[in-house]
Amino acid sequence: MKRLIKSYLLNTVLCLSWISILACSSDKEATPENPGPIAKTLSANVEKIDFQSTASTSEFIVTANATNWTVAASEASWLTFTPATGVSGRTTITVKASENTSSEVRTAVITISSSEVAAVKVTVSQAANTGGLYPNYNTNPIVADATGMSSTAVQLAAKMKMGWNIGNTLEATGSETAWGNPKVTKALIDLVKANGFNAIRIPCAWNQYANGTTAKISEVWLDRVKEVVQYCVDNDMYVIVNIHWDGGWLEKNVTEAKKVENNAKQKAFWEQIATHLRGFDEHLLFASANEPDVKDATEMAVLKSYHQTFIDAVRSTGGKNAYRNLIVQGPSTDIEKTNQLMTSLPTDSAANRMMAEVHFYPYQFTLMTEDADWGKMFYYWGAGNHSTTDPSHNPTWGEEADVDKFFLMMKTQFTDKGIPVILGEFGAIKRNLTGDALTLHLKSRAAFLKYVVKQSRVNGMVPFYWDAGNLGTNTMSLFDRSTNTIYDLQALTALQDGLK
Repeated sequence: MKRLIKSYLLNTVLCLSWISILACSSDKEATPENPGPIAKTLSANVEKIDFQSTASTSEFIVTANATNWTVAASEASWLTFTPATGVSGRTTITVKASENTSSEVRTAVITISSSEVAAVKVTVSQAANTGGLYPNYNTNPIVADATGMSSTAVQLAAKMKMGWNIGNTLEATGSETAWGNPKVTKALIDLVKANGFNAIRIPCAWNQYANGTTAKISEVWLDRVKEVVQYCVDNDMYVIVNIHWDGGWLEKNVTEAKKVENNAKQKAFWEQIATHLRGFDEHLLFASANEPDVKDATEMAVLKSYHQTFIDAVRSTGGKNAYRNLIVQGPSTDIEKTNQLMTSLPTDSAANRMMAEVHFYPYQFTLMTEDADWGKMFYYWGAGNHSTTDPSHNPTWGEEADVDKFFLMMKTQFTDKGIPVILGEFGAIKRNLTGDALTLHLKSRAAFLKYVVKQSRVNGMVPFYWDAGNLGTNTMSLFDRSTNTIYDLQALTALQDGLK
């Protein structure tokens, strides 16, 4: 009996020891020999789907080891999914969008969810209905290509120190030389680079080079713009291509009456521009417009639709354009209007790749050429630069305190939120004065240019000086393009000093 009890106790101890070993081993970290539980996963092979306005179909793949999942898009009855549920493995989801009969771009978010793992989201955008005004020019979209496109908007803006405008040369009515400038050459771009600028803004016309019925842009003109862009990129310069005034078809028609027609042209033009320039890396940026004339919130909503069409058109062409940094303009590119009316930005399938643009010309000092009954020209600017002999032309606004106030608005509204701001144009004309008045005016002008550059950088903005190429009084050109030499050394030095 004693032997049986002893044997029983021994077996009990051995069993308890084995249970203890198993329990302890279960607390150990996973190893190749003891891998532990497998983590649940759920993913989709796309982040964004872009539909044309017509009834369209697209597909994406869900990969999961979750037991089950569902697909849904809240408040988007225009989308259907097949299948709408799935289990572990790879499943192809067919997404169908009904025709968009409205003049508004519409968006939705598809959510793939499971109780076992975090949800996955796919953004969907469908173009506005443009009434079939123009053909589809996105005829060869390609797979997204991130090569050479690694910089976010914030990172790219930090690389752009100071920019220079080619002026209206590539939008001159009739031809590139119609407004008195020679054709843009690589020698000119080399000169600009050698004098402290590492970015170029190219204001472009497209409408005069396009078929009025089909909106097809001349291949010769597309090639010419591409050639000028290449001059810049070859110099390791960043370059902005936009649709400028261009006869005012968009700029002067930010209205409900023109909304459908202009969105159709915006789409057609940007599909062609973006496709033709698609091979450039992140040195190239696109800008939706120039100075779109907007007076109120209603027109701001129309402008936002133009910007959305621009973004969707560029992204739809694929390749490097899927990641390209894009620029949208504030209403009239006026800082105060932008602060008041541009309360939200368009949606974008590429995260953190958008910049805003404003311009800065305190009119009475920078552009006004005749005294008016409502106010006089300002010849002088800045602390210590007011005239004691010509007080009627001293400034009453637009000096350092106003620069600080306006630029801080943009910092608070955009740059502090990770949206860089392009100061796409600024400058001040050189007036037809003599003697001490001219000396003080030029000193004031230099002070203005230096201060604008300095405060731009302080507030996270990238300044682009406006240079139309014309020489003489009431102009603001830095370079003589006929000789490729410096024309206004004082102004150029002031700009350079602003970067120090």
